[in-house]
Amino acid sequence: MKFNSDEIASVIQQEIANYDAQIDVREVGRVLEVGDGIARVYGLSGVMAGEMVEFASGVTGLAFNLEESSVGVIILGDYLAISEGEEVKSTGQLLSVPVGDELLGRVVGPLGEPLDGKGPINTSKRRPMEVIATGIAERQPVHEPLQTGIKAIDAMTPIGRGQRQLIIGDRKTGKTAVAIDAIINQKHSGVKCFYVAVGQKESTVAGIIEKLRDSGAMDYTTVIVAGASDPAPLQYVAPYAGTAMAEEYMFNGGHALVVYDDLSKQAVAYRELSLLMRRPPGREAFPGDVFYCHSRLLERSSKLSAELGGGSITSLPIIETLEGEVSAYIPTNVISITDGQIYLQPDLFFAGVKPAMNAGISVSRVGGAAQIKAMKKVAGGLRLDLAAFRELEAFAQMGTELDPETQAKLDRGYRMVELLKQGQYEPLETVDEVLLIYAGTQGHLDDVAVEEVGAFEKQFVTFMHDQKPEIRQAIIDTKDLSDDLKETINAAIAEFKTQFKSD
Repeated sequence: MKFNSDEIASVIQQEIANYDAQIDVREVGRVLEVGDGIARVYGLSGVMAGEMVEFASGVTGLAFNLEESSVGVIILGDYLAISEGEEVKSTGQLLSVPVGDELLGRVVGPLGEPLDGKGPINTSKRRPMEVIATGIAERQPVHEPLQTGIKAIDAMTPIGRGQRQLIIGDRKTGKTAVAIDAIINQKHSGVKCFYVAVGQKESTVAGIIEKLRDSGAMDYTTVIVAGASDPAPLQYVAPYAGTAMAEEYMFNGGHALVVYDDLSKQAVAYRELSLLMRRPPGREAFPGDVFYCHSRLLERSSKLSAELGGGSITSLPIIETLEGEVSAYIPTNVISITDGQIYLQPDLFFAGVKPAMNAGISVSRVGGAAQIKAMKKVAGGLRLDLAAFRELEAFAQMGTELDPETQAKLDRGYRMVELLKQGQYEPLETVDEVLLIYAGTQGHLDDVAVEEVGAFEKQFVTFMHDQKPEIRQAIIDTKDLSDDLKETINAAIAEFKTQFKSD
């Protein structure tokens, strides 16, 4: 067998030309101890806070505590797969998640891994989980409504695109129901929705996903799940992952809605990690920076300036209170970060008022700026009237004699409470909300029996759809209520009352 020297020379030349003189320098450490979702690692002296590290067993970790002789790492996966003495290498990268339209309609974990059995997510785009929120100069005031389809909320505590509206209340008072209705109502608005389930029972989350699927909302929704059985590190990072996915739309001029269900459980997971890392505990054993944990998350929700495309992220954080204790540590923290709160009261819920919103404590700090003119006109004093009605109601229960004027206020109050009741998964169009609230506040329901208000509402909406579409169209086109239009609506209500059949 003969060797051709020219051939050998050309191969060597090619190898020399293609030789890449880069040395693969990686910092490698060893696991000192591991357990409860955290590991102490020795030898990663150059690792940065928030940097991803990789264990030899393939599990990802996040550098959480930088100490003098070791690094505290939170393990984003199964810590039981890691053993003492195992090799750990730094990656030089921040934690990131896949983003883009490919995630819509999918159920994913906090690191973007699919959980719905529909195969891999084919997107090459990624975004860092933690980014610094946009500054004041890059934002604009909230002025565009985000309709939830819930009469009580759109009328009394309106939500605008770019707003952070807290939903707060005891367990089992309908907090998730309000958020899910808001997602279902975004069907034709072009808003992309993200539902982040933190520490929820997986059976509950499965039920919510089923509901979203039935109503066609999964087409524009991504569900991020860190269930109750998931380790604390995953529950802690899940809300940041959901926000990063939503930012892909905001920074490209789109609109997104993120529901964090719920941040109390994220705070508990963060407390667990901090205590395991031996960070000093503060009030209620939470670490001192638990406020920063939530503020840096919620500050990322904003309405960008027109120069940056005018995109927005609206967030609905949910906080669970114990025995209505709104002044506990985490609730007060989140109340001070958000632009208003919807307080759901157990007494109202058990009395059949759903959504069980307390009109006195609930507030939107954006207010009328997030409402169309027509809604502003019909619902202007509604919140104060209802709060006053609740006081009157308590007074009337003492059995005191009431003058006719007070009795009339009470009667209208009972009808308005009945009118603002709304079934779950039944969001209404804004124009129907305007017409119903107009009918209530202008006294058109005063001669309708309280128990017939529900029937009146259903039949009235159908009547306006079928027989008076021109009135609805006029409100949709102008988004306002002119005096002439009010006259037309009054006439339409009078005509409807002749056809109204009580149940």
